This record gives sequence, structure tokens and C-alpha cells, in this order.
Amino acid sequence: MEYEIKKEGKFDYVEVGEGEPLMLLHGLFGALSNFSDLIEHFKHTHKVIVPILPLYDLDLLHTTVKGLAKHVQQFIDHKGYDQIHLLGNSLGGHVGLVYILSHPEKIKTLILTGSSGLFENAMGDSYPKRGDYEYIRAKTAETFYDPAVATKELVDEVFEITNSRIKVIKIIALAKSAIRHNLGDELGQIKVPTLLIWGKNDKVTPPFVAEDFHKLIPNSELAFIDQCGHAPMMEVPAAFNVILEKFLQAQAK
Repeated sequence: MEYEIKKEGKFDYVEVGEGEPLMLLHGLFGALSNFSDLIEHFKHTHKVIVPILPLYDLDLLHTTVKGLAKHVQQFIDHKGYDQIHLLGNSLGGHVGLVYILSHPEKIKTLILTGSSGLFENAMGDSYPKRGDYEYIRAKTAETFYDPAVATKELVDEVFEITNSRIKVIKIIALAKSAIRHNLGDELGQIKVPTLLIWGKNDKVTPPFVAEDFHKLIPNSELAFIDQCGHAPMMEVPAAFNVILEKFLQAQAK
């Protein structure tokens, strides 16, 4: 499904449906395609919003988790959204956490899936040489329990990103920022209902990370999905949507 990307000033975003805002924050190699099943499902009950995070557009000094969270803050202020259901995958979850810690009044619920912020396995000890397609294919496949989810189209998307020198520099900067910016001491401040949806076979943010988030965020619940990796909303969208819908319905009461 193709969605119109709206442009307003420095903000690029998708907005479909009506109802309470459900904002989706993508990860480091994220794209709209990551959320296509989720958007299709929830656009009938919510206003689904996907801001395109400026992963490669910020100057190097601000190419950080905090820099991205500031962009999200400016976008939310610009649009006037309130009582947001905020969902983040991987780096997007980390950005969402930094945002909610500064602006809790704007958020109704928080949903994290494969989020960084406590621990994550990076691409590896050394970044691959540009042009190493096979390495990128293998690393992309590792994101999922079922390597078949890493389609050629998806691998090509990641390969194109990693083949750009400036994009690689920005990716490394963001990855290092995520590792440095550990939120363990601050998660107890989050009071909104929080849902953790985690792949049982996540190699990037393994299950113990979900358990730690669950312990540290007071009003949280944890749902594991078996035979699922780092991006449940892509790999097992039907199961993911059932868990999320039940959670959102409970908050609507």
C-alpha cells in the first residue's frame, strides 16, 4: 500500500484515519513499509501518524537520539497532537522514551517493540566495507526469526543506505548515541500504561531486555511472540495487531 507523504516545512509524515492519534516511530533502517500492516489495520479506529525521522538530515552534532527526539517534539507541537498512543520499534522506541521523559503530558500510552535504550547488539565490531551486499543480506536476515522476511527489496533498501558514505557516518553516530544513552535510571518516571511486544527470538534486543524494561517501567505489561525476531510488526503482523488492539481497547474504557 502506498501512502502520501505530506510535507510541511521540515516535517515529512504520513497521516491516515480518524480517532485518537497512534504515532509510529521507525528504527535506524526503518521505512514506511515496516508499518504497512499496522497502518492498514489501525487506520479504521485511529489517526495513524508516521513521522519520517531525519536520520540523515541533521548535522553530525545533532545526529543523536536526543536530536531525533527534539524533531519529534517539534513535529508534535507543530501539529498540535495530544493524548498520543506512541509506538516505537528499535531506535524509534528509544526516541519515544526520550520524548516521553520530557513531555509525559502529551502521551496516553507507550508501546515498545524491540526498543533500544537499555541494551542492543550493534551491526558488529566493524562496519562492513561499502559494497558488501552479502554481508548486508546476512545481517538483514538476522533481524528476523524467518530469514525469508528479508526480501530482496528490503535488502536492497538497506544496501542502498549502507552504500552511501555520509549515511554510514550518520548511522554509526546514531548507533553510538543509542549505546551511550542508557535510560535505566529514568524509566521509573514513566507512569502511562506501557505495552512491551517482543520477539522471543530477537537477537538485537534479546528477551532479557524486554524483561528489564518490564521491571523498570512501573505500569507495564509484556507480551512475547514466539518464533519472531526484532521487528514483530513486520514478521508477524497479525499476532502483533491482536496484542496491540486488545491493549488499546482496554485503555479506551
